[in-house]
Amino acid sequence: MIDINGWEFILLIVLAVLVLGPERLPEYAAKLGRFVRQAKAMAEKAKTQLKDEMGPEFSDVDWHAYDPRQYDPRRIVREALTSPDSDSPETPVTVPAPVVHDPARPTPWDNEAT
Repeated sequence: MIDINGWEFILLIVLAVLVLGPERLPEYAAKLGRFVRQAKAMAEKAKTQLKDEMGPEFSDVDWHAYDPRQYDPRRIVREALTSPDSDSPETPVTVPAPVVHDPARPTPWDNEAT
């Protein structure tokens, strides 16, 4: 759920000891534990309420389709760039030639744009 490796966790503990101090740290750790338990209880209560309201259709829902972690923009762009085009996989894209200004011709002028 939270992407924290071991060194980052140790750094967070050291920062907590420095900021809170060793005398207040147990108090705040207990508060954090109570908050986590309350959050889990609230999530379970919401899940139970949703099950009661939806009835037997609750088990038919594909919850993976609603997981926001699957919408990683980097992955979406990477897949779009690496996958072949579904409309025409072998047709090359033609790019128009760049327009080069010819100094012998007058510069185009648009009266409405000025």
